Order: sequence, then C-alpha cells, then structure tokens
Amino acid sequence: MNRRHYLILQTTMLSGAALADTPKVQTLGDALRWLDRLDQVKEARSTTAWKLRAVLEHLAQSIEMSMDGFPEPKSVLFQKTAGAMAFAFFGLRGRMSHGLTDAIPGAPALPQLDDWKPGAARLRTAITRFDVHAGPLKPHFAYGMLSKGEFALAHTLHIANHQDEIVVT
Repeated sequence: MNRRHYLILQTTMLSGAALADTPKVQTLGDALRWLDRLDQVKEARSTTAWKLRAVLEHLAQSIEMSMDGFPEPKSVLFQKTAGAMAFAFFGLRGRMSHGLTDAIPGAPALPQLDDWKPGAARLRTAITRFDVHAGPLKPHFAYGMLSKGEFALAHTLHIANHQDEIVVT
C-alpha cells in the first residue's frame, strides 16, 4: 500500500467509520461478517480505478470459478511451478499481494457502477455457496489444484488483500 492510500485509510478510520475496528478477514466467516458491517456504512468506495462494485464482483467471480471453472487457465507447467510457489509464499506469510485491478483471465467484464450493494450480495452468495459445496473443485487458473481448505485460504487472502483498497465514510 502506498503512503497516499495509507493516509486515506487512516483518516477514514479515525473519522469514526463503521469498519474502523475491523481487522483483515482471517476466514470466509470473517468475510461474511465484514460484508454485514459494510452494509451498515453510509458510503464506501474503492481507491483504485475499479468501482467498489467491480471489486466485490471480482472477489465473487474468483470464488464462483473455484467451483465452476476458470475460463483461461495458465499452463499446467506454470501452475505446478510459479503458481504453486506463489500460493505457498502467500500462505506462509499470511497475506496476498497482487495487482488490485488485474482481472481474472477470460472472466466476464466487471460492472463499473456506483451501486455496490449488488456486488456485496453476489460475494455473500458466492461465499455461502462455497461453504456448502461438497463436489469437486476446479483448478485455480494460476495455482492449479487446491483442496477446499487451500481454496478457502486463497479466497480469504484475496478478500483481505482487496480490503486495502476499500474506504468507508
């Protein structure tokens, strides 16, 4: 996070925002509780070129695609080498860092709309669907085959990474 984003986030938190006491999500259950709190704020926005709705729908896409399939996977060689190493690195350090406006390869375009509530609803639905999903999971486009627990970790770290760009007032 650059200094400007850090200062914006700190100013927002100090202003008494509803999410000021919200730590980064640690589980998908935490993500649902974070969405509950997000629904209570007066205003929220993304600090990137993506509108908040696009961010939330991007997170939902990732979870949905873990069950339905990613449209443009990297090669198996990439998944077993660079992808596997990246996932292991993120897991070991307990946080992910990636381009916060990098779309999932081949994913449908994200809606750049001001009304972010439908994106929050879609993310909530995706998390709930993932939690109850008992079938096989599809390989992640970059990380390859992951267990349900590994996918839960990947999704949690992904959501937490995007929390860096969300400010509330």
